Amino acid sequence: MAKKNLLLCIPLFISGIFFSQFSTGSVNLPTTGMNVKIDVDATNVTMTLKGSSTGWLGIGFSDEGMKDGADGFIYNSSANRDYTFSGVGVTPSADAAQNWTELSNTVASGVRTLVVRRTLAGGAGDFVFTNSTGTLPIFYARGSALGLANHGSGNRDYATLTFSPSLAVDDANASSKKIGVYPNPVKDILNFTNSDKIGSIKIYDSAGKQVISQKSAENLNVSQLTKGVYFIEFENIDGSRSYEKIIKN
Repeated sequence: MAKKNLLLCIPLFISGIFFSQFSTGSVNLPTTGMNVKIDVDATNVTMTLKGSSTGWLGIGFSDEGMKDGADGFIYNSSANRDYTFSGVGVTPSADAAQNWTELSNTVASGVRTLVVRRTLAGGAGDFVFTNSTGTLPIFYARGSALGLANHGSGNRDYATLTFSPSLAVDDANASSKKIGVYPNPVKDILNFTNSDKIGSIKIYDSAGKQVISQKSAENLNVSQLTKGVYFIEFENIDGSRSYEKIIKN
């Protein structure tokens, strides 16, 4: 009976890795000329925010703009990104703990594209994201300069984002620039193709236990692993994730 239960756990774990991801998709935010995409998985929330490269860009997680205690993200000229609002007309305050990590920040043709990530729970006072389908009310605004300043009716608004099951993994695997592994089966050194796309690497055994975690690399020594089947999770520098199965000899 125990062996049968173990075998049942393996496909359940695989299914969880490949399909427990949800995304709002890319959403245009009217009035401000901004665009947002929010992805969640079992551990993290990843946000891709696009807008003018010359002004601050802000999103609050609430159905009431600048509500006292509402959590928000603001890109501006300071190093702070994690903010708490204190009511309409009051400049939001930067949180003591900055929980958003900037994965990339690029500018092309006057448009800034930010990819940031934090855990679902964040820190004290942060909005708690859930890894599920559902809706997320937000308020948003942009400024005319990078320094925080008052904004008018022409550059702020409200929206409701909807999380749906994500197909990002299938899209990534279909890409000609996907991250690959070789040799497979592997005995000691596992090499990666397109390793410049990798942000970090996690390896799980067939029971779902994480056995290796490290930053980007061109290859990985897996000689310490016992023989068997493992699953690699690549956290890519663009905020997406992809997966590979390997056999350790």
